[in-house]
Amino acid sequence: MAQSKDFYSVLGVSSTAAAEDIKKQYRRLAKKYHPDANANDPKAADRFKEISEAYQVLGDAEKRKQYDDMRRVGSFGGFGSAAGQRPRGTGTPPGAGTAGASGAGARYQDFDVGGLGGLGDLFSSMFGGGARNARQRQPETGQTIESTLEVPFRVAAAGGKVPIEVDVNEDCATCTGTGAAPGATIKICPECTGRGVVSFGQGGFAVNRPCPMCAGRGQIPTERCATCGGSGEIRARRKVIITVPPGSDTGTKIRLKGQGTKGENGGPPGDLVITLQVQDDRFYKRDGTDLIAEVPLNLAQATLGTRVSVKTLDGKKVTLKVPAGTASGKRFRVRGQGIEKEGVKGDLIVEATIVPPEQLTEEQEAQFKAFADAVGMKY
Repeated sequence: MAQSKDFYSVLGVSSTAAAEDIKKQYRRLAKKYHPDANANDPKAADRFKEISEAYQVLGDAEKRKQYDDMRRVGSFGGFGSAAGQRPRGTGTPPGAGTAGASGAGARYQDFDVGGLGGLGDLFSSMFGGGARNARQRQPETGQTIESTLEVPFRVAAAGGKVPIEVDVNEDCATCTGTGAAPGATIKICPECTGRGVVSFGQGGFAVNRPCPMCAGRGQIPTERCATCGGSGEIRARRKVIITVPPGSDTGTKIRLKGQGTKGENGGPPGDLVITLQVQDDRFYKRDGTDLIAEVPLNLAQATLGTRVSVKTLDGKKVTLKVPAGTASGKRFRVRGQGIEKEGVKGDLIVEATIVPPEQLTEEQEAQFKAFADAVGMKY
C-alpha cells in the first residue's frame, strides 16, 4: 500500500503547531478548496475532504494526542521501526524478530503501543469505532430526540398533561427490520465480504469504516424491502403525552426515557427531551413563583375606594378592598395564591391600574372641571 501524507502534511503545519494555528490554517484551506467555490474543479472536493478529515483529528486535543503517539512509535514509517513492539496474541516471544510485524500480513489492529493499547483501539476512538468487525459490534443506545413544545401559561404554572407528536425511526413493519422484501433471502455483502467494514489507506494503515452497502451489517437481501428501501427502518410520527410539572417555565426540559430512536444491535432506545416554551397569558404575568394580575380601576373607584374580585390560578375568586385614594401601580398581595414549585408556593399580586374615561360629554366635562376647581386640581 502506498504511504499517504500524514495529517500535519495535509494541513501544511508543523507537528508542534499550536491549536489556534491549526484552526486558522484549516479555515484558510477549507475556504480555498470548498466545492461551492470550485464548481469547475472536481479535484477540489477531494482536497476539501482530505483537509476536513485531517482537521477532525488534529482539531481535537485528545485525538491529536493519540495520533502523535502513533507517529512517535513509527506508525508512518513502517511497523518495523517501532522497536520493541509486537503483535498481540500471536505468541511471538520478545526478541524473536520483527519480520512478522513488518511483513505484508501485519495488521495495524494487532500492534500494542505500550500502555496505549493497540493501534486499532486508537483508530477506533479517532474514527468513530469503525474498526470493529460486524460480528463484534456491541449494542448501541439509540439517539436522543430533542423537540420544543409550546404550552399555555396556566398549564405550565399549575402543571398538567399535554400531547405532542414527534418523528422517530421504527422497525419497518413489512420486513420487521431486516430490510428484505417478502420471500427474499439474505446473502453476504459483496462489498465488505461479510465484515461490515471497508478499508481505506491512511499513512500506511488500512483504516476501517462501516460498509456503505450493508450499513455495517455484513449482509444484504437479494431483494430490498420496497417499504423501507432496504434500511429496515421507517420514519413514523408518534403521539406522546407529556406531563408538565407545576412551576415550569420557558427553558424547562423534560426527559422521557426510552422514547427516542431505537437502539442498534439490540441496544436500548434513546430518550426524548422536550424543551418547554411557555405562552403568554392575557391576565397573569409571572415573577418567580409569584403571579401578577393587573386590575383596572376607574377614577371614581380609585378616588373613593371599592371592592374588586380577582380569580386565582385554580379558578376561585378572592375579594380585595381597595382603599380610597389608590394610585395607579399600587399592589395588593394575596398570600399563598401564586405558583407552587418544589413545595414552595408564591403569592398572587394584584396591581391596580387606573383607566380614565376615553370620552366625556360636554356636561360630564363641565362637571369634572367643576370638581377639579373645587379640590384645587390643575388641568
